[in-house]
Amino acid sequence: MAHKTGLEEYYVIRGQKKMRFGYTTGSCAAAACKGAALMLLGKKKLDSVPLMTPKGILLDLELHHIQIEENQVTCAVKKDAGDDPDTTNGILVYATVSKTKEPGIQIDGGIGVGRVTRPGLSQQVGEAAINPVPRAMILREAEEAAVSYDYEGGLKVVISVPDGVEIGKKTFNPRLGITGGISILGTSGIVEPMSEKALVESIHVEMKQHFAQGEQYILATPGNYGADYLREHMTLPFERNIKCSNYVGETIDMAVDMGVKGILFVAHIGKFVKVAAGIMNTHSHNADARMEVLASNALRAGADGDTARAVLNCNTTDEALDVLHEKQLLQPTMEEIMKKIQFYLDHRSYEQIKLGAVVFNNVYGYLGQTKDAKELIEEIKKQDIELQKK
Repeated sequence: MAHKTGLEEYYVIRGQKKMRFGYTTGSCAAAACKGAALMLLGKKKLDSVPLMTPKGILLDLELHHIQIEENQVTCAVKKDAGDDPDTTNGILVYATVSKTKEPGIQIDGGIGVGRVTRPGLSQQVGEAAINPVPRAMILREAEEAAVSYDYEGGLKVVISVPDGVEIGKKTFNPRLGITGGISILGTSGIVEPMSEKALVESIHVEMKQHFAQGEQYILATPGNYGADYLREHMTLPFERNIKCSNYVGETIDMAVDMGVKGILFVAHIGKFVKVAAGIMNTHSHNADARMEVLASNALRAGADGDTARAVLNCNTTDEALDVLHEKQLLQPTMEEIMKKIQFYLDHRSYEQIKLGAVVFNNVYGYLGQTKDAKELIEEIKKQDIELQKK
């Protein structure tokens, strides 16, 4: 019979499907710490432990790979991300708890838990990448175990994730300067399936770090196409770019709040043409309107009704650009679209920061840039020279 974690009745409906909740690496680490500490101090083997998450959901998590020694106990909790597409799903998060002569509780990371190598994160350079909420959860469980057994000595807790060394390479961590493994994450202790909030938060963390390192002007690419174009065709510091995915609006909002002076977006027309209609989340599930935006701006540029209808009947922006190119309307249409992109970027920020975009496609290459893009390019180049001197 399968072990019940307490999440059996928790789910969300996405795309007319029930999708299960899961629990974070932070919850795994805290539960493993609790199990190891209780077994160390109580001298009794446990199969599972209850864990109250910050979200208020009580979990009951199984303990695996238990190793009991005289002054040290190690055990693991298996991560279950529910139905969220998570690279850490199924990994084992270990806690080793040992007695120390020094009073107090020390928390550190072992193999597979990343180390912070750059400033700007919630942990200091050199510390293990265990985020504040999971760290507080681990500390609470260790303290409560000590109190329950009237233990007045010290405890050292080491969190390890053997699979984390390889998994960490596939995450945002290398871009953030976290080396050697994954981060122990989770603000609620619970994973909600396909959470946009988690992705937006990762963008926020990356931007915050860039800003802390002195980047007043941010270079942003919505996707891999943008990153590739930036690297291959622009003389800007590729290594400083932030991937903002579909979250153009949220990226601007975060930058304004943080005090960033400007953002230059380098983006494929397939995504950024939507911004010319004020669509600030460019995911196709959120809104499309690509052909409508291209057709209406082609009309502004002098296209006739037949050309506009031909654009509307296209399935991809590449097809539509071919139509405009054939009619010698590609450049004037792009000029109209750049004006609209600039307008809506400024509208989102209420003109509090400088915003601009360079737009391209894979066939025609450079298609155009907005009014403020040139100034932003120069500022980013100057900034890079200054940062390299430090």
